[in-house]
Amino acid sequence: MTSLEALKQYTTVVADTGNFKQLAQFAPQDATTNPSLILKAVQQPDYQPLLAETVAAHRDEPLDQVIDRVLVRFGLEILKVVPGRVSTEVDARLSFDTAATIARAQRIMAMYEDAGIPRERVLIKIASTWEGIQAARALEHEGIHCNLTLLFSFCQAVACGEAGVQLISPFVGRIYDWYKRQAGSAWDEAANAGVNDPGVKSVTQIYNYYKHFGIETEVMGASFRNVGQILALAGCDLLTISPELLAQLQASNEPVTRRLDPEAARAASIKAVSYNEASFRYALNEDAMATEKLAEGIRLFAADAVKLEGLVQAL
Repeated sequence: MTSLEALKQYTTVVADTGNFKQLAQFAPQDATTNPSLILKAVQQPDYQPLLAETVAAHRDEPLDQVIDRVLVRFGLEILKVVPGRVSTEVDARLSFDTAATIARAQRIMAMYEDAGIPRERVLIKIASTWEGIQAARALEHEGIHCNLTLLFSFCQAVACGEAGVQLISPFVGRIYDWYKRQAGSAWDEAANAGVNDPGVKSVTQIYNYYKHFGIETEVMGASFRNVGQILALAGCDLLTISPELLAQLQASNEPVTRRLDPEAARAASIKAVSYNEASFRYALNEDAMATEKLAEGIRLFAADAVKLEGLVQAL
């Protein structure tokens, strides 16, 4: 049994890519995309005809609508390969506008439904700002399920659980990056590996809290830097993994041990917390890592959205 096959015994494996031609070899259940992954894909020769065809068919529509058409077209192709769900992201520039996020999510879902895809197979990705979480709360009431991304802190996770969102994507690798950079030459890689990795510890805390209190929101670890981080989270509800790391898992026969366990979480002593807008913003502000990485993540996704617009306009 490969490490990938062993991992699938405990965790739903998701592919983190816009490159749908790579997917079948790993047999993931779901797939996630974001503006950066789609931008990377459309610049490859294999996908340029798909981009040109989609833009040509909708040239008379507003630019933001054409971009959503491109994102959905990739999602439709992905859904031909995976049996489960695809995650498609709302423009990161709307991360602080609840009403605009809701409207964009509704439009993306309508595009999928017009193509014959049921709502159950689509997750709308939204940044885990206070405004994004409130948009997700409203969308979930409409039966539009959401994947709250750019999640770096416990307070974001608790607020998402309270909002009843379908799924969260805590970013393991970017948390690791921040702490490693802060430590500089004092960073001890061995001491901060596996279950001691700061990103792994963050996801473990969130998973245990959700399971302890019976919160139904799914936890999907994301943004991995190495296989060690993935294996340290075996047992998490889902893990979304890049094709490069999926290939490493597939090529390995290292045994996989379950690390996260719902029964152990339910038996643990954990204190309940709750956030309103003011306490959420303060808790996030107190977490320098989460504040910086959330802001940086939104900026990076927004910049790639602008680049994607430029490619579309050039056609």
